[in-house]
Amino acid sequence: MDAADIAAGRERWQQRYDAAHKRDADFTTLSGMPVEPVYGPAAGDSYADFERIGWPGEFPYTRGLYPTGYRGRTWTIRQFAGFGNARQTNERYKMILAAGGGGLSVAFDMPTLMGRDSDEPQSLGEVGHCGVAIDSAADMEVLFDGIDLQRTTTSMTISGPAVPIFVMYLVAAERQGADIGKLDGTLQTDIFKEYIAQKEWLFEPEPHLRLIGDLMEYCAAEIPKYKPLSVSGYHIREAGATAAQELAYTLADGFGYVELGLSRGLDVNTFAPGLSFFFDAHVDFFEEIAKFRAARRIWARHLRDEYGATSEKALWLKFHTQTAGVSLTAQQPVNNVVRTAVEALAAILGGTNSLHTNALDETLALPTDESAEIALRTQQVLMEETGVTNVADPLGGSWYLEALTDRIEAEAEEIFARIRELGHDGSLTSGILRGIEDGWFTGNIAEAAFVYQQALEKGEKRIVGVNVHTGTVAKDLEILRVSHEVEIEQKRALVARKEGRDPVRVREALARLVEVSRTEENMIPAMLDAARAEATLGEICEALKGEWGIYREPARF
Repeated sequence: MDAADIAAGRERWQQRYDAAHKRDADFTTLSGMPVEPVYGPAAGDSYADFERIGWPGEFPYTRGLYPTGYRGRTWTIRQFAGFGNARQTNERYKMILAAGGGGLSVAFDMPTLMGRDSDEPQSLGEVGHCGVAIDSAADMEVLFDGIDLQRTTTSMTISGPAVPIFVMYLVAAERQGADIGKLDGTLQTDIFKEYIAQKEWLFEPEPHLRLIGDLMEYCAAEIPKYKPLSVSGYHIREAGATAAQELAYTLADGFGYVELGLSRGLDVNTFAPGLSFFFDAHVDFFEEIAKFRAARRIWARHLRDEYGATSEKALWLKFHTQTAGVSLTAQQPVNNVVRTAVEALAAILGGTNSLHTNALDETLALPTDESAEIALRTQQVLMEETGVTNVADPLGGSWYLEALTDRIEAEAEEIFARIRELGHDGSLTSGILRGIEDGWFTGNIAEAAFVYQQALEKGEKRIVGVNVHTGTVAKDLEILRVSHEVEIEQKRALVARKEGRDPVRVREALARLVEVSRTEENMIPAMLDAARAEATLGEICEALKGEWGIYREPARF
């Protein structure tokens, strides 16, 4: 790009920056040196392919979505939390919010993630252990008791039974007196990544996509600020994928959901802003920053050139980041504070919109109050003390970083082409479904994980405390243990709730839900009525399993 075009871009950026809101903050170094809000080529300089880098707040958004960077608004501190029953988790949420958390992120226990009630035989021993147990809308009421849902952005990490959980959240908000149309937050709902990596599904892909399409329509019409889909690369990376695989598989899934919305006749400029993303921040510092920058650039170009988006917000890739659980070690676990800080800084320098930092003890158990506070304070130290909020994309233009960004983007494009080849009609959706059926995704992830494990065992890759620097004076940690009494109490409450509701109303609501599932009518209103009647999560899911069946992954050797 020649000097004149670069100067014109800087002028456009300056106009947008001047017009934008800025925080009332000290934008100087620790020594008091003033810093510019953005840096780029010097006046009169040319820069080859600078249009691929550009300026913050301008297509292709490599350097961020906003001209101000974090000078306008910092990332949202959104700590992922949930354990035991709804009352216990409610107490943790209030602690997080009081300590400066900017939003909530709900972790559910395994029975809830699988669409089962706490009193089902398959739930035995799992209730409340890896997240909070939610059986009906009444649990949601307790979970958010004293927390104004209309004023608190709420993320929920669940996919298979995401839609029934979401309607229970809506019922809890109704019972608070909230204006449902003003709710804000994110529901994961990403069923593609379940088949690819995490394995928490209920039905065959097509019924899941039916529910997701209904949810997209409902939110676009009734709850415009709420994001009904958070396309997750986190679980793909945690399963062993490389950075390029995480990026490509995640964005391919996102494009699949765009194709779903278009197939429903929705306007891409209306529904695409309701799609968000969820990425892993691993410990290879520069590779992660490059991954995030490439993600924004790829998304913007494909939405504009392939899917016809014209509005700026439809081109924006907004994403939440969680530091890498798989990078944490049970050996010398206090070192995990350092790993988490490095990973969080990579996410910030990559322009994340919200962030969760893992606690040091998460390889051993759910976080204690103390370790959860350290994880929260890690973000606050980065935000308040390091100066990273002063300059937008401060590493932009680095020869190394730009080369990595280009390399990861090129690898992702090669993977998109391969996924299209897998399908029968050239769409990414067709290729994704075929890749799931054939085990293409899981095979590639397994191979990447195997290669990395071999490198660890040969000592080519090193992890402090595991295969290098293993001596320590550290003592065992005190860890959080979820009492068996939680399961007993949850089952007792569930029995009482079932006995106290109107059984006829529940049966009629579930029958109506199944009836609607046989039509092209949107299923969300009927499911809402079932939740209002206190139909349980297990009952709603079982009713639909009776109609749609269940999915079993083919055996592969």
